[in-house]
Amino acid sequence: MLHIVAILVLGVFFSCHKKKTETPPDVGYDYYPTTLGKYIIYNVDSTIYDDFKHDTVYYHYQIKEKLEEQYTDNEGRAAIRMVRYIKKYNPNVPYSAMSWTIKDVWEVNKTQTTAEVVEENVRFVKLAFPVKQDASWNGNARNTNPEWDYQYNYINNKETINGTTFDNVLYVEQKDDKEINQIHREYYIEKYAKGVGLVYREIKDLYSDLSPIPVGVKVEDRIVRGVKYKLTYVTHGYE
Repeated sequence: MLHIVAILVLGVFFSCHKKKTETPPDVGYDYYPTTLGKYIIYNVDSTIYDDFKHDTVYYHYQIKEKLEEQYTDNEGRAAIRMVRYIKKYNPNVPYSAMSWTIKDVWEVNKTQTTAEVVEENVRFVKLAFPVKQDASWNGNARNTNPEWDYQYNYINNKETINGTTFDNVLYVEQKDDKEINQIHREYYIEKYAKGVGLVYREIKDLYSDLSPIPVGVKVEDRIVRGVKYKLTYVTHGYE
């Protein structure tokens, strides 16, 4: 009898010990770290096609996004003020010799189920937790715009972006019409790296002439108006 009791006690002990050492599931919160003082610097290249002026304008600059202050938003939720700084490209002056100037201020909210960013007074649901392959959600769920389906194209991929290799990258496909529309090309994507956050964003919102439509010629090869935009990771840190 004592032998049986001893076995039962040991079984309970090891069962409890196992439960205490189990690793909680990774829901992907590290793809959007929100430690105060964290900053990321990006190179930005933007091209504006103006059909009114019949002109194409190219912009190059650097952006620094820094999480600077925590506060409570108007919904009573924890929020972080993200200050965005800019250095405008000058062919005669390296970025390292320029000073940052404030461009704008955005808001970040990270909850148990979402990572949200208020960009130019419009709130977008950037990520959905838990992060799962092919999971989709409405990126406009927190604003008044029409529904906009985002989707994880891939997760946890090793990828090199602008010379930096990240072990875990996820790809958010916000929109990709894949040239189905012969006069309007829409392509919106973002990539996030674990422990860093946003490391790449690309936008193509382009229009061509209504007619004539050349057979086999893509919208991107006959642009009349629209925008191309790329934001690419340079470095990050804390200060």
